[in-house]
Amino acid sequence: MAVAPRSALTPSQLEDYLTRLGVDPRGTPADLATLRALHLAHLERIPFENVDIVFGAGVPHDQSLAVEKILGTGSSSPRGGWCFELNGAFALLLEALGYDVRLLGAAVLLDGPTQVIDHLLLEVTSPFLAPQLVDVGFGDSFDVPLSLNTAGAQDGGSDDFELIGSPQGTTLTRHVDGVPAALLRFKRVAHAFDDFAPIAMSMQVDPDKRWATHPFATRRLTADERGTGPDDASAGKQRVSLTSDRLRVTRAGVVDDEPVARDRWASELNTWFAMTPPGPWPTEH
Repeated sequence: MAVAPRSALTPSQLEDYLTRLGVDPRGTPADLATLRALHLAHLERIPFENVDIVFGAGVPHDQSLAVEKILGTGSSSPRGGWCFELNGAFALLLEALGYDVRLLGAAVLLDGPTQVIDHLLLEVTSPFLAPQLVDVGFGDSFDVPLSLNTAGAQDGGSDDFELIGSPQGTTLTRHVDGVPAALLRFKRVAHAFDDFAPIAMSMQVDPDKRWATHPFATRRLTADERGTGPDDASAGKQRVSLTSDRLRVTRAGVVDDEPVARDRWASELNTWFAMTPPGPWPTEH
């Protein structure tokens, strides 16, 4: 099945996107070092969050609008998004920089076995690069791209990860005490972005999915916040996460966890993520 072409970034969008990431690899090869730098910067600067789903009118399933949201086009301030927005926009950026990108569909296994494809991630290649698994829209996962053609454990920055093949697809696992624990399963089959529209719409209104009822924002800490070098991706977990009632900051595996009252929530969101909720707390909260 042919995959529909995707909208390209405009020159000004490319400029603004790279400015937000603080990385400008133009003039360098589309290789692993460049991809690694872009991946780390995206995880640090652009949060994985559902604020507009909880406090606003939801998010449209549109790659171009996702780019505008991330860049803060018009009067809006720059924001983050969920997997369809973040990986959808990142795919356009990588293509503009000379990478070949395949959109992959995955079933998230955190709550047990399922075959429902409810996550978008990327397979990235170039003439200078063997196939890599890329994901800037899953929150606490691998910090650096993973080689899709490598067997055994790989250092993903935050933990060791392993890709395990089976007739059902490839399972991404995180090593916990040396034992692989399943995160998601995918097949290396190209999808069109619009293929994800039905699940993206249903997830925003399904109360069992919690996307519309439990706000969160999370990102990797920057080098200044970590107290490490700009490309130190192997220093353990380095993350800040704000949920509906807690703030957790993890530096090199050391966790600082504290409750957050409702009247402090917007302030913490602004402090750590430079975002403001677009509306009041829903009444069901």
